[in-house]
Amino acid sequence: MIEKYHMNPTYRKLVCAGIAALAMGSGMPVTAKTIAPPPPFPAWLEALKAEAAAKGVGKATLEQALEGIKPIPRVIELDRRQPEFTLTLGSYFKNAISAKRIAIGKEMLKKHAPLLRRVFERYRVQPRFLVAFWGLESNYGQYTGVFPVVGALVTLSHDRRRATFFRQQLLAVLQLIDKGDFPLDVKGSWAGAMGNHQFIPSTYRDFAVDFDGDGKRDLWNSLPDIFASAANYLSRSGWQKDRTWGREVRLPSSFDIGLSGLETRKSLAEWNTLGVRQVNGKPLPDVAVDDASVLLPAGYRGPAFLIYNNYRTTMVWNRSHLYALAVGHLSDRLVGKGKLRADLGDANPLTRRDIFDLQRRLNALGFNAGTPDGRTGPMTRKAIKGYQRKHGIPADGFPDSKLIEHVRKQS
Repeated sequence: MIEKYHMNPTYRKLVCAGIAALAMGSGMPVTAKTIAPPPPFPAWLEALKAEAAAKGVGKATLEQALEGIKPIPRVIELDRRQPEFTLTLGSYFKNAISAKRIAIGKEMLKKHAPLLRRVFERYRVQPRFLVAFWGLESNYGQYTGVFPVVGALVTLSHDRRRATFFRQQLLAVLQLIDKGDFPLDVKGSWAGAMGNHQFIPSTYRDFAVDFDGDGKRDLWNSLPDIFASAANYLSRSGWQKDRTWGREVRLPSSFDIGLSGLETRKSLAEWNTLGVRQVNGKPLPDVAVDDASVLLPAGYRGPAFLIYNNYRTTMVWNRSHLYALAVGHLSDRLVGKGKLRADLGDANPLTRRDIFDLQRRLNALGFNAGTPDGRTGPMTRKAIKGYQRKHGIPADGFPDSKLIEHVRKQS
């Protein structure tokens, strides 16, 4: 069995918020007015059984898994809940990259070194990254979820907000149960993520492996299966065995902020020519990397990063930049690298009310931020950039407390 460790309650909330953000996908606020009512449950359930049977799920599995099942109100409540705060790099890292998480990760990296080496030899994903993913997803197995996965996915499939996506996940979990991958009462997150690396059912189905050779793919209790499955997923998503994720860098005062972002890719030699340097001031390594991008996740006042292909692969796993940066930095800390040199920016997250007010004021000043919704989407960032250019502020499109204060003084 995997050792259990206490999880910081705030970090647990961040994990849940991250899962919610991934499930929501659209970035638009969820309200009862925008969601159609669900169909009558009995008829819907019969149609589901017929579809699952057509996909090969056995009658006995369907009867046992779905007998007496009903939507779970708490799952809908969590799905609808809008977090009060907008996470910043500082607030995210404060909880995700704790001294305790680093210490335990180093212990796990050392303790399981022979197994991690065998996994690397097969899938070519470096051990420190596998342990970093493990730490961020479930705090090294301490929290893998308490909701009945079948019940949670029935609830979200019957609901209309993202019915198609969750129905696919429900059918996948029924297929997995039918094949004996895990029991009927399997537990996970409210959104259906499972195991030590919080795989959604379709990811479990397509990427989990039986590395210990016992005939089961067990992502709860078998460390060989746990590490190998994560490595298999990353490897098949494009991971490069001889590359890191990226690095913190220093930008010259003349750096064109418009060159930041994933859409701009250059070689290290090109970034060197533009004055980008390692944090110690030395030139970037003479390595044949031609797809590096500069990121400013906390705006121009915060740290700058040069990221590579493995960072993009991390975002296949989870689309959040904060998550991808946390995986990369935690993996560095596990092998003795130091803290980030630059200030992480606001340690306290902005409220959605702050963003709503910013959007309203930008609109009033003639910068189209779209309909105020308390979320920083593409239109809001474009409006912020327009405002910044007009007022001689580096146009990073990033909202923070200083920008909000500046806008309030102008309106």
